[in-house]
Amino acid sequence: MDLLNADIASQLGSLRRGELSPVQLCEAWLARVERYDPLLNCFVHLDRDDLLAQARRSEARYLRGEVLGRLDGIPVAIKDVIDVAGMPTTAHSKILLGNQPNQDADCVARLRAEGALIMGKLATHEFARGGPAFDLPFAPARNPWNTAHHPGGSSSGAGAGVAGGLFPLAIGTDTGGSVRNPAAACGVIGFKGGYDRISRNGVFPLSPTLDHVGPLARHVSDIALAWRCLDRQAKDPETARPYDDLRGMRIGYLRDLHLGTPKATDETAQALDAAARTLTDLGAVVEEAQTWPLPFYFDVNRIVLSSEAWHIHQPWLRDRPQDYAAITRRGLLEGAFYSAGDYLEAMRCRKLIRSHVLDLFERYDVLLLASSFTPACAIDDPHEVARTYSQQARVIFNLSGTPAIGMMAGLSKDGLPLSLQFAMADNREHDLLRLAATWERATPWHAMRPPL
Repeated sequence: MDLLNADIASQLGSLRRGELSPVQLCEAWLARVERYDPLLNCFVHLDRDDLLAQARRSEARYLRGEVLGRLDGIPVAIKDVIDVAGMPTTAHSKILLGNQPNQDADCVARLRAEGALIMGKLATHEFARGGPAFDLPFAPARNPWNTAHHPGGSSSGAGAGVAGGLFPLAIGTDTGGSVRNPAAACGVIGFKGGYDRISRNGVFPLSPTLDHVGPLARHVSDIALAWRCLDRQAKDPETARPYDDLRGMRIGYLRDLHLGTPKATDETAQALDAAARTLTDLGAVVEEAQTWPLPFYFDVNRIVLSSEAWHIHQPWLRDRPQDYAAITRRGLLEGAFYSAGDYLEAMRCRKLIRSHVLDLFERYDVLLLASSFTPACAIDDPHEVARTYSQQARVIFNLSGTPAIGMMAGLSKDGLPLSLQFAMADNREHDLLRLAATWERATPWHAMRPPL
């Protein structure tokens, strides 16, 4: 089987027909990890023996005809801020070295109940904050399209590993775009459902009122399957089939966002305009929509995130500041300078943002907009890394708590992915995934692979 191009349904089909055993499948994925992870640094913890033991138990279930669930035999990798029983949760930090939970996070427990095989823990920015750091116990993950470049964050190992073909599915977290950012940088799919639709129990928080848990994969069908397994409401149909066409769909194109300040690269702007034309050709009515200036969203997000993160980290910042990476420490200390009044005003503005976004969804079925405004920058250029974190339009939907998906929209002249986002209203995750499947079918980008 060509694992690099096979979706999870194809892998499951081979398992159910007996063409492949779960042990053989895991060994094939592990072979890719052994070959490519030294280049990508995706894993901070990988227990080969434990994974193969899980695979043997899955194999025994298949032989008995007692398949456990919708992911039985499929390896899944987990961001290292999410608890997995028997594996360390370090959050990529010296602070939590030796921390080993004895209970799975709720999202991991749901995956296990579906038969998923937990592969290991993935690189992240320290405590899902800061950026790629070289003064931590673990090396930062690297972009498989060009290993000198940033893979996005903070779910960096998840995006790099899915794009690099180290595993078919990863679970990350998204507070200001941290699932959709690595999806954008690495040319894969990152999905954030509505707030709290996937349980955050057992996930080390960054900003509890903004945090979301979400999957990353290379195929929309894989994202839809993961969503069905993880969603606490679990009311969506099993699959997300592409629309036959988009006639009658109203799409609001938030074009002004990436043409203002900050401004997207010409390549990104052209890719987004091309996406609008493709959607029009598929029958949708696409018109330019208006929203508030992007810096307003960033100001609100920054105050909420920084205040909540400071509250969580202040004991360690007082007692062990030297144990944080310098970039993380600077970011977390920002929260000490916001007052209770600042936080309350930001939360008031957040209510206005949610109301405004819901008003947009009264006029439009879906919003089309940029994800990252630029391709991935060099990983060892801290100024550029910091600059690119404000050159995106993902924070809007963390503040509104409404679902959004990030997907590939092209390649830059330097061979790095370009990206876009689709967003829909509350409880329309299934429709959003169907639209994503339509985009996937209509464009060539999902078939492109990094030149590893």
